[in-house]
Amino acid sequence: MDQSTPVSPPATESSASARRAARGFLRHAVADTRPLATPAFRRTFLGQGASVVGMMLTAVAVPVQLYELTGSSLVVGLSGLVGLLPVIAFGLYGGAVADAVDRRRLYLGSCGFTWAATLALLLQSMLDVRSPALILVLVAVQAGGFAVSATVRGAIVPLLIPGGQIAAANALVYTAGNVGQVLGPLLAGVLLSTGGGYSLAYGTDAVLFTVALYAAFRLPPLPSREGSQSPGLRSVFEGLRFLSGNPVVLMSFAVDVAAMSLAMPEALFPQAAAERFHGGVGPLYAAIAVGSVAAGLFSGWIGRVRRQGVALTFAVVVWAAAIGAAGFARTLWTAVALLVLAGAADLVSAVYRQTILQAYVPDRMRGRLQGVYTVVVAGGPRLGDLRAGAMAATTSFTIAWSGTALACVVIVLCAALAVRPFWRYEAEAGGRVPT
Repeated sequence: MDQSTPVSPPATESSASARRAARGFLRHAVADTRPLATPAFRRTFLGQGASVVGMMLTAVAVPVQLYELTGSSLVVGLSGLVGLLPVIAFGLYGGAVADAVDRRRLYLGSCGFTWAATLALLLQSMLDVRSPALILVLVAVQAGGFAVSATVRGAIVPLLIPGGQIAAANALVYTAGNVGQVLGPLLAGVLLSTGGGYSLAYGTDAVLFTVALYAAFRLPPLPSREGSQSPGLRSVFEGLRFLSGNPVVLMSFAVDVAAMSLAMPEALFPQAAAERFHGGVGPLYAAIAVGSVAAGLFSGWIGRVRRQGVALTFAVVVWAAAIGAAGFARTLWTAVALLVLAGAADLVSAVYRQTILQAYVPDRMRGRLQGVYTVVVAGGPRLGDLRAGAMAATTSFTIAWSGTALACVVIVLCAALAVRPFWRYEAEAGGRVPT
């Protein structure tokens, strides 16, 4: 009698196959961390993450201190305008300078300038100066330094990593920024409630910003490329002419302006919390950032998309559609869930906007175009707040929140389809429109 037994496939073969499939999915879905293998980028990434947490501490502490000193919401609102004007001026001019000098030195200098303004805020708090005018001046100085450093940082990232990793690097940078926007206000609430108050908040910002300073100090020399010119108004206008003659970059900016000015609902969150949801203003403000963080953690697929013009368009459409739907929500958590979806789409659109700019624009012009980008990113949400507040006062809450958001869907789709070079833009075609 044959004592042998038939050999059957191992019972674990199917489970091993499932594990391989899961690993493959995770490898393609989770954030692409290859850029962190480059030491210069890794330090810049860590510096950016730490500085955003600190920046949000100051962004919370300044309006609270101003309101305590003046009792006026008008003065608090004025701090936003005071911060915007230097961003516009120094963002544009800083970009022109970035195309004419060693970008490492300019980045280090602008970071040091911003740090000095933060130290001055700390000092006025410790000395109990109690001068709203001084605080507003320091906010303007800090905003000018930030505008230059943000512009230069965007221009140098492509110089630190291989070209195929630009989208992955931007996804990591934006994710770190969104984590900071979530953690910063939470930490500010804790610090401001302690005995140290404003001094502790400003001091923590100053300490965290030293990480960004160290990252800037350790950068390699990044001299201007051949063909750059002396900075000045002529150089700024040359950058604007380049933008106006390049529909791919121009449309990437235009869809962002449309998304922020027509579908940014944050100015309506207090009214929504008071009149519709009877509370919940905190979750409303946090939801978009939470969605962006979640999308960043699963952003591995972003860098593999070739049709980035199409991808950017649909990311903005999802953002605006989710915002529009949230305006009709009758329960808080339905609105929060839709805002989380909008935040995820916003992360995707931000990565593609920055990647198109960095890959499409020649290095000799990148600083100037990055300056325009800084102005667009800083100014768009403020235009959205102004638009939403004015419409809510003159029309209705639903029209102010959802009406223009749904109009944004139609406008962006029609514009993108009409601008064929943008719609057909492929990242792997070397930044060229396929023929």
